[in-house]
Amino acid sequence: MTNLAKLQPGDTLAEVQLAPVSRLDLIKYAGASGDFNPIHTIDAEAEKAGLPGIIAHGMWTMGNLSKLFTPYHEEGFIQEFTTRFAGMVFLDDVITLKAELTEKREDCSLFDAFAEKQDGTRVIKGKVKFYLYNDEEYGFS
Repeated sequence: MTNLAKLQPGDTLAEVQLAPVSRLDLIKYAGASGDFNPIHTIDAEAEKAGLPGIIAHGMWTMGNLSKLFTPYHEEGFIQEFTTRFAGMVFLDDVITLKAELTEKREDCSLFDAFAEKQDGTRVIKGKVKFYLYNDEEYGFS
């Protein structure tokens, strides 16, 4: 696994590809988040709203974007995370998560992160500030 502290601007994290979006994913997320808007779970309601079918919760996609940084939890943590929703995610879409290091500072790394559908359409664009632990500060050797 890559050590984040050794990355240089322009380097990328390993991409994460999610399983195709399923109705069950969205039902579980609705229960966990409390967002029971029926456009996320009921076809007829989504169509009544002018959509071609149910759409994933934007926050479901955003939450998944943080999976890019899960392998690095021993090196630090996400200190800031901002996103802009740029497109809709439908059932059976396959989402790929990507991040590129844009700036390296003494105590953190700044990334552009995004999620894109199988056709290359970006559905979320984000910025992540990942704070890096100082080995001496935390007693690591």
